[in-house]
Amino acid sequence: MHIARTVFRDDHEMFRTTVRRFFERECLPRQAEWDKAGQVDRETWLKAGREGLLGITLPTEYGGGGGDFGHCAVFNEEFARAGVSGAYFGMHSDVIAPYINRCGNDEQKQKWLPGICSGEIILAIAMTEPGTGSDLKAVRTTAVRDGDEYVINGSKTFISNGLTADLVIVVCKTDPSAGAKGISLIAVETNRPGFKRGRKLEKVGQHAQDTAELFFDNVRVPVGNRLGEEGLGFTYLMGELPQERFSIAVSAAAKLERLLKQTIEYVKDRKAFNQTVWDFQNTKFKLADIKAQATAMRVMVDYYLGEHMRRRLTLEEAAIAKLYTTETLWKCIDDMVQLHGGYGYMLEYPIARAFVDMRVNRIYGGTSEVMREMIARKL
Repeated sequence: MHIARTVFRDDHEMFRTTVRRFFERECLPRQAEWDKAGQVDRETWLKAGREGLLGITLPTEYGGGGGDFGHCAVFNEEFARAGVSGAYFGMHSDVIAPYINRCGNDEQKQKWLPGICSGEIILAIAMTEPGTGSDLKAVRTTAVRDGDEYVINGSKTFISNGLTADLVIVVCKTDPSAGAKGISLIAVETNRPGFKRGRKLEKVGQHAQDTAELFFDNVRVPVGNRLGEEGLGFTYLMGELPQERFSIAVSAAAKLERLLKQTIEYVKDRKAFNQTVWDFQNTKFKLADIKAQATAMRVMVDYYLGEHMRRRLTLEEAAIAKLYTTETLWKCIDDMVQLHGGYGYMLEYPIARAFVDMRVNRIYGGTSEVMREMIARKL
């Protein structure tokens, strides 16, 4: 894309070089192995920690990078451009760790953040339950106070990093009668009695991502594992969800740019009816439309990125970014698969891999329908 990007500083671009080399050296050669195993090996997590690629924005006193969201954006862009699938380092660092950093007390930070930054502690967040989907107010998992402990019962599904996580932040009801005001966030170590991992869920795409069901059967955790105040969990979630949703938008914009470039290269090389696929007017018009949409995405994302780096991105704006970028990306991917013909359906081609991997973008982090509802409230 020939757009002057002024949102990044020199330190962001220096970090980009480190990230790009890591993905090329440590991740792409292992992608097939991860797909077959259904998860990313722990050694790669530890390598990411040693390279300073986990906990990018966490304080340096805990082993973090001390960076800002611009560094996270660089990481997400390079992840998307590399075509890596399943390694949810960004979710670990950008989505889950901030709950501990912003809501946790000093003791909790000292206990968990160093391992989070080193890759020794892999994080998951357990929001979604069977039958609740994006409706976080309707969660049924309970945490009942019993002296100095909470007793947790319930189940969660579609949990990314579910099979490898060492620490799970569980969204649960500490007061089932209080609706959203009865929700709390409690960190649960996965070696506690009563905690059980279910099966690895077989997804359409992202086969290297260990998405699983989690079960809590009278799991006892100390009250000291609660993040922040009891009953404020929903407030904390609403404070952090904009960053999760915007991170998805950042990746979507970078992914579309990469796929457009690869598709242009393909159609200029592929022959059909004694000419290249590029020579057909339909091809040029389709790609012109995609270029226009990719440009619009880039301008939008960079503007909102600047706003978020100044901590001014609103819940509505994050919803707009996620809705537009993921819906646009999906439509453009479908058009580019068509331009590849039969080869667009072969997983050895990046466009086919994107076709199965990217469909979930319109679902996770809040469905497109939820994004529209949030935007409509401000109309």
